[in-house]
Amino acid sequence: MKDSAGKPCILILVENLPVPLDRRVWQESCTLRDAGYEVVVICPRMRGYTALMETLDGIHIYRHWISDEAGGFFGFILEYLSALWGEMRLAWKVWRRHRFKVIHLCNPPDLLFLVALPFKLLGVRVIYDVHDLWPEMFEAKFENRGLFYYLVRIAESMTYRISDLVLATNETVRRVALERGRKTQDTVFVVRTAPKISTGEVSVNPELKKNRQFLVGYVGVMGNADGVEYLVRAADHLVNKSGRLDVQFLLMGTGPEYDHLVSLRDSLGLQEFVDLPGRVSNEFLFSALKTIDLGVSCDPKNTYNDGCTMNKVLEYMAFGKAQVMFDLVEGRASALEASNYVVRNSSEDLAQEIIDLLEQPKQREKMGAFGKKRLQEQLNWEKSVESLLSAYRKVLEI
Repeated sequence: MKDSAGKPCILILVENLPVPLDRRVWQESCTLRDAGYEVVVICPRMRGYTALMETLDGIHIYRHWISDEAGGFFGFILEYLSALWGEMRLAWKVWRRHRFKVIHLCNPPDLLFLVALPFKLLGVRVIYDVHDLWPEMFEAKFENRGLFYYLVRIAESMTYRISDLVLATNETVRRVALERGRKTQDTVFVVRTAPKISTGEVSVNPELKKNRQFLVGYVGVMGNADGVEYLVRAADHLVNKSGRLDVQFLLMGTGPEYDHLVSLRDSLGLQEFVDLPGRVSNEFLFSALKTIDLGVSCDPKNTYNDGCTMNKVLEYMAFGKAQVMFDLVEGRASALEASNYVVRNSSEDLAQEIIDLLEQPKQREKMGAFGKKRLQEQLNWEKSVESLLSAYRKVLEI
């Protein structure tokens, strides 16, 4: 079925976050809608987005049940099986109603080729949108390369094989698509993640500082690969071991490790110094990002995180905030001089870098201004829009 502009229908599949919470998927959906395509998204029911079906801003959203967010190996198996069942069921429902011409797979996981395969046989084009390098993600979470790691590699290979075109979030992912995925140069498009946030109208909220001089912020997922425990232990080093009582920490987000992090904070006696509000509204988030003196990206150094473009890195840049992160390849490629880098995966080293930068207000201001300018001029979403639409024009010509 085609919309009034005569453009074909596109089905986007995303498994690990609901729409519109997944900002990359939502921005892609809105961009394609604005270009005249009919857009349908299948995603999980989670994190407050519970409607089975709804239309938001002209985009049709179908949601399926999924098991609780995975924290261990068997949790992942249950999550992926429940997601696959929901996606397959809804994909056929969408097919009957919309007759989509393109199916757009957003990983992780790389099992979505199982949903796409029957439609590929019916002539539907397949786009593989690589958000994360799943084999590296699997290895980072479970710290081994056993049998299931190689099954993950097979799933990745199958997804590349059935895809007509690949969208890569950065140059590291692009190289993997060309080398490991064996795709050709003309079938891989770099579509970077970039936040679209109007920061001018956002107000500072001094109450978040709890009458302390500095506010250090984190925003993002709280899973075992995200390293938030490093930041909680860095706070312990600063407050309890170094006696720094002038720093407040605000860690926003949720995930499989959230309850553990709350328990860890409480066991370290940091309730007054570390706020963990869980999932927050955009209004709260933007006000907090406007208020913080320093942002932290605590994802530890490993092959998975090296290949990721972290949303939080870009969000700190959008608000003109200096940041500290472990020395990740794509993190450095995004932030450049907007961040200081910690070489070792060490809470004490992270704490020291935080305090060093907090004590240099002019340096923080310079770094923040550099990051904001870089995001606006070089890493903005408008540049990715051109690449995304070029990819769609090409895939529909194949």
